[in-house]
Amino acid sequence: MKQYLQLLRHILATGSEKSDRTGTGTISTFGYQLRIPLSDGFPLLTTKKMATKAIVHELLWFIAGDTNIKYLVDHDVHIWDEWPFDDYLTAHGLQARFPRYSDAWKEKKTEFITHIKEDAAFAEEWGELGPVYGKQWRRWEGPDGKVIDQLGNAIDQIKTNPDSRRILVSAWNVSDVASHRKSAPPLCHTLFQFYVSGGRLSCQLYQRSADVFLGVPFNIASYSLLTHMIAQVCGLEVGDFIHTFGDVHIYNNHVDQVAEQLAREPKSLPHLRLNPSIKDINSFRFEDISFDGYDPYPAIKAPIAV
Repeated sequence: MKQYLQLLRHILATGSEKSDRTGTGTISTFGYQLRIPLSDGFPLLTTKKMATKAIVHELLWFIAGDTNIKYLVDHDVHIWDEWPFDDYLTAHGLQARFPRYSDAWKEKKTEFITHIKEDAAFAEEWGELGPVYGKQWRRWEGPDGKVIDQLGNAIDQIKTNPDSRRILVSAWNVSDVASHRKSAPPLCHTLFQFYVSGGRLSCQLYQRSADVFLGVPFNIASYSLLTHMIAQVCGLEVGDFIHTFGDVHIYNNHVDQVAEQLAREPKSLPHLRLNPSIKDINSFRFEDISFDGYDPYPAIKAPIAV
């Protein structure tokens, strides 16, 4: 993952100070690409500990077409909690009473998540994120009301027409972006495309906006895992994961954490283990996925910019 560390150095050396939607501020550059050969080991960052449980459960949640955080909360994964909680506070006029990251805010958020976990009706009303990845991947709605399973169609094309240049999944549904009213931002992972050559499956992701310290290591692992899973169900080996960025940035409140990470020497990559009996993308479960030999440095905490 030396390529990832070089991206951090590139942004610090060449990036510009920019404002952003969250009010945090960033060091940003535009346009960058990583090419990661997946046969060299699984690209799970070793210079800080990654939340592998969250990576796997979130991807399974996407694949299931789910857009409500209850599944994640039930499995103790909390990476999407803040956006529906923000919607809840806004709807009840409570934002001034519970300033973000204050002790009162943290206590109220814990109460909110407990309600999501224990009260199905509350979760149905307040756990919904809106038209995020699961909907766009599995239930894209066209202007005529037709529902399209983009991910399922892509897998069918890989199996039946692997030379097609149309094997892609778009998360940027312009109609949904225009009508979006919830606090979760329009989707950052805009488009991904598959390519088959020499019995190997490669995937390229275009990401319009990339939080390099917190988000990008997670994104690399998630789409690399998806590529492995789809390769298995299609009877292929893995090729490359190509990660192409638009606005790629380090938040101003992550600079110290980036410096700490850059002082660490990368370790050997782990190896991914998938249950070889799984031949349908919808059949994977958490216990079918594991990472052997993962020995990272300790985690480095940093706040999410909401």
